Amino acid sequence: MSIPINQVIAFSTVARTGSFAEAAIQLHLSQPALSIAIKNLEQGLGGKLLARTTRSVSLTPEGKAFYPVARRLLADWEQSLQDVRNHFALRRGKLDIAAMPTYTTNLLPKILAGFHRQYPDIHVTVHDVVAENVVEMVREERCELGITFDPGDAPDLHFQPLFRDRFIAILPASHSLLTQDKLSWADMLAYPHISLQRPAGTRALIDQALAEDGLVLTPAFESHQLVSIGRMVSEGLGLSVVPSTSRGQMEEMGLHCRPVVAPVITHELGVITRRQQELSVAAKAMEELINAASGQP
Repeated sequence: MSIPINQVIAFSTVARTGSFAEAAIQLHLSQPALSIAIKNLEQGLGGKLLARTTRSVSLTPEGKAFYPVARRLLADWEQSLQDVRNHFALRRGKLDIAAMPTYTTNLLPKILAGFHRQYPDIHVTVHDVVAENVVEMVREERCELGITFDPGDAPDLHFQPLFRDRFIAILPASHSLLTQDKLSWADMLAYPHISLQRPAGTRALIDQALAEDGLVLTPAFESHQLVSIGRMVSEGLGLSVVPSTSRGQMEEMGLHCRPVVAPVITHELGVITRRQQELSVAAKAMEELINAASGQP
C-alpha cells in the first residue's frame, strides 16, 4: 500500500512540534483533517505512531523509529523537487545533439558559446556524425535535436528548415581553373575529382543532379570526411565540391573557392526533432539559438 507524502508531512510536523494544534496551524489544516491524515498513515503502516492524550502527544517506540525515516524521506522529496526546478530553470541538466561535421565545425561552436554563456550549468554533448546517422540518433531518442539535411518522407520526424546551402568548388593554389569566376561541372570533370564516399547523402544528391544533366562523376579519390578531402585537394591530388558552410574551413587550409553552375546543386539544412516528443527546456533553448543564428523566427 502506497503512503501519500502529505501523510508523512503531517506525522513529521506533529512529531516535531509535539502538538496537534500547532501542527494544524503550520500545515493550514483543521485538527480533524490532521487527525484523519495521521490515522490513515498509521493504518497504512499497521500500527500506532503517536500516543495522544488530552494534554500531550508523544511518539510510540515505532513512531520514534519512523521519525528519522520520515525526515529523510521528506528531505529526499524536497531535493527531488529542487532538481526538477533546476532543470526547468536551466540551472542543471544534460543535452545531447547530433549534427553533420560541416555544421559542427563551422557554425555550431559560436552557438554553443552563446548557449554556455546563458546556461553554464547545462552539460552539452555534441555527436559529430554524418547526415544519415543524425537522423538515426534522433529517431532512436539518443539525441533530442539533430542538424542535417531534410530527411524527406519521415512521418515520425519534424524538420525545421534553417537555410539552403549551395555546393562550391575547392581548388589548390595556382590551379588553372582559378582564372574563372565560376565553374561548370563540365569544366571540373575534366580534372581528377575527390568526392565523399557513398552512401553519404551529399554524394547521392550530386550524382542524381549530374545524371539529370547527362554527366557522370568518377572520383579519383574518396573519403568520408570533408577535412580529409580538403587536405587531399591542398596536396594537388584533384579538386572537389563541398557545402558552402565549410568555406571558411577550406580557406583556412589555403584552398580557393568558386561557385559551381550547370547544374547549380543546393540542399536544405535544418533541425530535426521527434514529432511526438516534447523537447526539454534545455533543448528548446538550444533550438531557439540555432534558429536565431540562421535568421529564423
